[in-house]
Amino acid sequence: MEFEPKPISKDAVPAALEKAERYRLLNEPAQAESICQDVLAIDPDNQRALVTMLLSITDHLQTHLSAGAQRARALLPKLESEYHRHYYAGIICERYAMAVLAKGAPRAGETAYGLVREAMTLYEKAERLRPHGEDEAILRWNTCARLLDRIPHLTPPKQEEYEPSFE
Repeated sequence: MEFEPKPISKDAVPAALEKAERYRLLNEPAQAESICQDVLAIDPDNQRALVTMLLSITDHLQTHLSAGAQRARALLPKLESEYHRHYYAGIICERYAMAVLAKGAPRAGETAYGLVREAMTLYEKAERLRPHGEDEAILRWNTCARLLDRIPHLTPPKQEEYEPSFE
């Protein structure tokens, strides 16, 4: 049996978004994401709802690793600002890296390293586009740099030696 979600009123959007942010802080990202879906159903371009939903999805990447990252990335083109598209793409990569590390799969450190480096590149792009006084991308880049310095198994993939066979 499928249930059709009930629409919320436009007047309820600000309070609903406050609740979504509160649920994120309470580590209930699924509830926050659901509220954002309700807001986006009546206001599909609501930037605050898009960002909160993207962050909610990345809050529980450990349980929905690849699919969650894809769902979060699907929201990026809807962000109006190029700065925000790069910045939040970096957030997705950074959080995906931490989820990969937490899962502990083989070569997780190498995979996570690549994701953290990708996040740093995206933060650098965002930094070039940032509004005056907006240093979030720099703060995130610095966090990534410190992660790479502090976590010894975050390493680039090893280059395997190739020896051609002459037989």
